[in-house]
Amino acid sequence: MASITRAMIRLPTSSIAFRAASRRSFTTSSPSILTRTRPSSRILLDKSNLQPNFRRTYADVAPVKKPRRFRFFKFFWRLTYISIIGGTAYLAYGVYEQKHPDDQFEPDPTKKNLVILGTGWGAVSLLKKLDTENYNVIVISPRNYFLFTPLLPSCTTGTVEHRSIMEPIRSILRHKKAAVKYYEAEATKIDPERKVVAIDDNSDIKGASNKTEVSYDMLVVSVGAENATFGIPGVREHSCFLKEIGDAQQIRKKIMDCVETATFKDQTPEEVERLLHMVVVGGGPTGVEFAGELQDFFDQDIKKWVPEISDKFKVTLIEALPNVLPMFSKQLIDYTESTFKEEKITIMTKTAVKKVTDKTVEAEYTGPDGKKTMQVMPYGLLVWATGNAVRPVVRDLMSQIPAQKDSRRGLAVNEYLVVQGTKDIWATGDCAVAGYAPTAQVASQEGAFLARLFNTMAKSEAIEQQIHDLSSSLNLQPGNTAEIAKEIETHERQLRRIKDIKPFHYTHQGSLAYIGSERAVADVSWLNGNFATGGGLTYLFWRSAYLSMCFSTRNRVLVVLDWLKSKAFGRDVSRE
Repeated sequence: MASITRAMIRLPTSSIAFRAASRRSFTTSSPSILTRTRPSSRILLDKSNLQPNFRRTYADVAPVKKPRRFRFFKFFWRLTYISIIGGTAYLAYGVYEQKHPDDQFEPDPTKKNLVILGTGWGAVSLLKKLDTENYNVIVISPRNYFLFTPLLPSCTTGTVEHRSIMEPIRSILRHKKAAVKYYEAEATKIDPERKVVAIDDNSDIKGASNKTEVSYDMLVVSVGAENATFGIPGVREHSCFLKEIGDAQQIRKKIMDCVETATFKDQTPEEVERLLHMVVVGGGPTGVEFAGELQDFFDQDIKKWVPEISDKFKVTLIEALPNVLPMFSKQLIDYTESTFKEEKITIMTKTAVKKVTDKTVEAEYTGPDGKKTMQVMPYGLLVWATGNAVRPVVRDLMSQIPAQKDSRRGLAVNEYLVVQGTKDIWATGDCAVAGYAPTAQVASQEGAFLARLFNTMAKSEAIEQQIHDLSSSLNLQPGNTAEIAKEIETHERQLRRIKDIKPFHYTHQGSLAYIGSERAVADVSWLNGNFATGGGLTYLFWRSAYLSMCFSTRNRVLVVLDWLKSKAFGRDVSRE
């Protein structure tokens, strides 16, 4: 009873409801209790009668709960906050991992020599997934870096700096478990009989040894292709290609040369129009993206700094086929052409270039009625972004293999990418003819397939050796014959499972292309069909997709910084 009284004393005495409840409690008490209680004694209350009063008291004074608003925004903010922390931690780990590679060990010299020619999409994709401890791997290429070619058109206008899309090949090789040798040289001849590759050091600085041979047990040819001119006079002498970093740098200089020369004192109006007429040949993704980037560069930057030539700039896209972007759906082709019309980019389809001089392009246009007319277009910059040709080393190898006599576009390969007519030579990328389009996506999947194939071959050889050793000791050495036979049977089942590797099959993930004005088109494989879309949101998807495809964390960080820099300060209009 004393505890109940102390509980009453601890309650807030300012509560009117409590005092009213206490009065009701005393007035409803029985007279016998009051008569037995002395004035100087503590008041005794029945616990069963006090608890309902307390419940009524708290019910009377409890505040009304306000409805919880903006619950979704609070949840979204917390999710964003956690995502930022997680992304920062992941980025920091990626940077640390790239700067602190693990120690490598020297591979066993008794293992096979695997020589890889090239540092493009096929070769780097192979190196990325290959277990180098199974082979003595040697990489030979005159280019000591991997180039993320989808963003190469952005380098021509300064949207992205060229070093942001380059990854040093030695950085890639240093992160492999076993050491990989790299020689900066060009393969000049492959001898499949002697199994050697002749290489030359074609750099500006040469040592006492600049020509030698490298022997191989297994050879992967992934040297890509060179630019095709189709025998058109003047193309190689007067046009710019868009395949390497040097090409993008040359185009960037020539764009500003044309602009500055057009503003030279006493320049004639005709010459100004010629200098500011940029012609792009090739309606594929490379040509379309370059045309869009070029128009953006002029509209967003050059017009601002050189307003006196704002009405003279012109971009023309020439394509021999009936439309641009032939690998995309008809809906996206129409959207691209309408977008180019808004951006004032002229598209000339069914037009074939016949001759190129230092100042003009002669092209033949085929009309709807089949009538052909010749047009002469003055230009200041001509970019040739169409066609691939076989490199000399590949052409020489094809001439040595009778099974390759009917091949024209490259090395014909079987379903396992083995060069037809050989046993130990494989080919990937643009130099291989596997029945697919010569794209980076195809080369990347071919390289990954070869890595799985070579890893499987190494495992199967190791298991075969184990089976051979067990079989040899079965009757020669004392032991449990039944256990050894069971172990051999287990290895044989494992060997059959490993050797069951399916032939190469290309899976098309979709096609992306930037078309200018912060718009892009995407034809993406979705379930059993394709999902076609275009516009501003597709442009964001295009950027995120290319960002995720960059080789390393370093590339991603540099590309994002370049995008932010060009957005905040504009593109650099310096000539160099």
